[in-house]
Amino acid sequence: MTIKPREKFDNDDDPVESMLKKAGCLELHYKVQECIATTKDWRKCQSEVNDFKDCITKHKQEEMAKLNR
Repeated sequence: MTIKPREKFDNDDDPVESMLKKAGCLELHYKVQECIATTKDWRKCQSEVNDFKDCITKHKQEEMAKLNR
């Protein structure tokens, strides 16, 4: 089963998807979802989960750096 991202973001955006897109982590989020859907076991998706986590962490650090300027 492949989870496909929405083709177009309109006024009915999912707020989580909007935030992840802004952070540049949306595709990694989809990879985590697809892995879990395929394997039926999140523990087998640690590479995808860690990539997603690293992306979110990097975005948070960049946002904090902007606030501290």
